Amino acid sequence: MLDTKDFSFFENQNSFDFKGFLIKTLSYWRWFVLGLVICLTIAHQINIRKQKIYALDTTIAVKEQDNPLFTSNTSLTFNWGGSSDQVQTISTTLRSRSHNELVVDKLDFYISYLQKQKYFTQDVYGSTPFKVVLDKSKNQLLDVPINIKFLSPTVYELTIDFTSTSVPTINYKTNESSSSPVSIGVLTKKFKVGEQINLPFLNCKLELAKKPINYINSEYIVSLNSFDATVSNYKNVSVIIDEKAASILKLSLQGTNKARIVDYLNATVKMLIDMQLESKNLFAENTIKFIDTTLIDMEESLKDANNELKNFSRNKNILDIEKGGESFQSRLRELDIDKNIVDRKINYYNTLSNYLRSNSDYSKLPAPSVAGIDDPNILSNVSELISLSVEKTKMAYSVKSEIMFDEIDNKMNSVKRVLLENIRAANAAIQFESNNVNNRISNAESKIRSLPDDKQEYLKIIRKYDLSDNIYQTYSQKRSEASIVKAANLADIQFIDPAKDIGSGLIGPRTQVNYVIALFLGFLIPLLVVFLIFFINNSIQNTDDISSLTTIPLIGVIGIKHTDTNLSVFEKPKSALSESFRAVRSSLQFLYKKQHVDGTKTLMLTSSVSGEGKTFCSVNIATVFALSEKKTVIIGLDLRKPKIFDDFNLNNDIGAVNYLIGQKTLDEVIQKTQIPFLDVITSGPIPPNPSELIMSDSLKEMMEELKSKYDYIILDTPPVGLVTDAVELSTYADVTLYITRQNFTKKDMINLLNNRVKRGELTNVSIILNGFQNKAKYGAGYGYGYGYGYGAYSNGYHEDDKPQNIFVKLYKKFVKK
Repeated sequence: MLDTKDFSFFENQNSFDFKGFLIKTLSYWRWFVLGLVICLTIAHQINIRKQKIYALDTTIAVKEQDNPLFTSNTSLTFNWGGSSDQVQTISTTLRSRSHNELVVDKLDFYISYLQKQKYFTQDVYGSTPFKVVLDKSKNQLLDVPINIKFLSPTVYELTIDFTSTSVPTINYKTNESSSSPVSIGVLTKKFKVGEQINLPFLNCKLELAKKPINYINSEYIVSLNSFDATVSNYKNVSVIIDEKAASILKLSLQGTNKARIVDYLNATVKMLIDMQLESKNLFAENTIKFIDTTLIDMEESLKDANNELKNFSRNKNILDIEKGGESFQSRLRELDIDKNIVDRKINYYNTLSNYLRSNSDYSKLPAPSVAGIDDPNILSNVSELISLSVEKTKMAYSVKSEIMFDEIDNKMNSVKRVLLENIRAANAAIQFESNNVNNRISNAESKIRSLPDDKQEYLKIIRKYDLSDNIYQTYSQKRSEASIVKAANLADIQFIDPAKDIGSGLIGPRTQVNYVIALFLGFLIPLLVVFLIFFINNSIQNTDDISSLTTIPLIGVIGIKHTDTNLSVFEKPKSALSESFRAVRSSLQFLYKKQHVDGTKTLMLTSSVSGEGKTFCSVNIATVFALSEKKTVIIGLDLRKPKIFDDFNLNNDIGAVNYLIGQKTLDEVIQKTQIPFLDVITSGPIPPNPSELIMSDSLKEMMEELKSKYDYIILDTPPVGLVTDAVELSTYADVTLYITRQNFTKKDMINLLNNRVKRGELTNVSIILNGFQNKAKYGAGYGYGYGYGYGAYSNGYHEDDKPQNIFVKLYKKFVKK
């Protein structure tokens, strides 16, 4: 439903001159063309000078991978955590400095391979015919371009431009910065491919790629960058967790080189997978080492028990001795196994507690399950402590920041404190179980004492043997299980879609968008300029400006003259400009007829200020009357600034002033012109009192005498906006023409004219718009848009045809109904 308030703009017909603004806009079409050309040129230059930016991604799944060899019969348990808490951890790890330091160090991504293009230096990683191999233990040139040019398949030229007496260097092993003294100038040296470069500031060698193509005379730039700055750049890798599948992660990275992006994304995931597998395998390896040590001890113990049994069996009937003791033997074997299990747990807790308090490297801890411990808190904390220890060990080879080591030490200490508390609580519980088993063993042993001594001795030896054999068999089984588990370990992170260059991924610069923006700005900026000019410019622009400011009729629109003098009508009588003056003549004759003026007709021309074309119009209006064989005279009454004599090549020594002061007669001041039927009375010498002369009776006498000789008298007067002479002269005029000029006459001057007309100082006033140039060719008539007849819109353009008035008509016709 339309709201009538929406049309309030159109009801206020004077709120915005749409036609004027449209005409003004079209008149500045060259500005729009220039704006479009400039903006499109700028957009083109931006597009060709900017490097292409790509975005590639890889997708991974994080899911706890159960070892396929874990069954219900498997006695070993390795707690590596689940995907529920791993996804956030992995997401954070991928953006962490420590992880990215490992990846950057592995890929040597602090080495930039560049090549100069026309407008920029391009990263050509992956397409160079060589690779730089650094000696990381020695200082390397930092952030100084190293130019390399291949002179032959095996020889290259190395060039470095030194601009100061020292250059910064970096040791990538320790990440320590220093400086090296050099000589200012260009250093140029030749080396063979594979030859070691040993300079105080550069220690490396170049190795060719597998199949280099067309690299002779090719020039490259190698730049060794700050390790920390490089890592900071890659920390910005985007890691997004899939909302629909929380175990799916999408990694994306932006850059100017797709090969570098692909390698980094795949390497960062592979590094994470390797670290996780290493942590898992280390857990199994520590367990195997612990079991091997225990097996050696049990093997000796079993051997001793076997020898002791052999010695006891000599010269004795073992079958007789065994009779009657089978039940005791079976019962004691079960109790000894239970005691061994409890003792193993206690020993593990004590050993683990002492180890935690006396050591800082926890990567060698065995799995608690090897001692029969299945407490989930202890299992998970031991696993996490081993993982953190492995991570710290890896960081020692690449991470250069002490802050990173402090952070991981704090994490390890936190886990260690929790684990020690878990051990204390578990020890309290296992101690009760140990006391219970010991009591049962004591009861069983008390019953054995009732047996004969040889039976008691035999049961003692066989208990020792059975216990050692049981422990040995148990650990052998656990070792076999640990070896199998290690071999079958799977990472919890898997590639779903590895990063790959498939030809797409371009995200910038958006050339088409830049061109669209250029088109928009190329049109908008000139439009805003025209808009500002339209509203800031307070001068008359067109007939609508006049009609909106006054009710005084506009009887003519005069175009631009194309002659050297003001005699445009006389020199080019068939021009469109001449036709516009003839249209003014027709309108004047209509005015004279309307006022019932008979005989000689007088016409006064004035304006607001000097320069609006008052004299030009006076001369040409008089000319059109003279060319119609009407005796016409022009009187130059602008006594302060006489002009009219120049156009007719006349002398201004004698003129109207001489007549008014009584020096000359009328015939003496009248001068003939080259135009038939047209005479001129120039102003004459500039008097000291022009206003008094105009107000004198002599002027009245001159006018009466001229009326007896001429058909038309044209009074060329001073501007009414500056002096009052024209007001005094208006009493002699049948019609007064007020001359305005496009882009010159201020709109405030029209208000001044309205006030003078309202006060009766000027009567029978009509307006002429001079110097009009309609660049948009809007309107009718000879290309200048002037009109015939009486009124501003007599050329066929009516007030009701204004665009805003058309909308008002539609509004009143349809909406108000």
